[in-house]
Amino acid sequence: MTTGESGLQVIRTIVWALIVAALAVFAYANWFRIDVTIWSSVVLNTPLPMIILTSFLAGFLPMWLFHRAGCWRLKRRIAALEAAQRSLIATQQEREEATIVIPESEKPTLP
Repeated sequence: MTTGESGLQVIRTIVWALIVAALAVFAYANWFRIDVTIWSSVVLNTPLPMIILTSFLAGFLPMWLFHRAGCWRLKRRIAALEAAQRSLIATQQEREEATIVIPESEKPTLP
């Protein structure tokens, strides 16, 4: 790891720590219960931060899974293309080795 990468890692860690601290302060400041009516007979008395977290995860998880599936598909495609390239290079090298060039001085001549 180079110096620049380790510096970025420190900054990334600090940013994540600040985000977690801000979320903890927000959750502490807003920890009051809210009645959520699911059906007319079902009412949940839930803390506000849990509602916000659930809403965030309901929007984030499908997009994250879609992103991971795209990354997985692209990695498979790259691996297949790299394998095809290696095969093509090996085939070209075999053809070059099979083609024997005979110099003019060594070619047989008719009497």
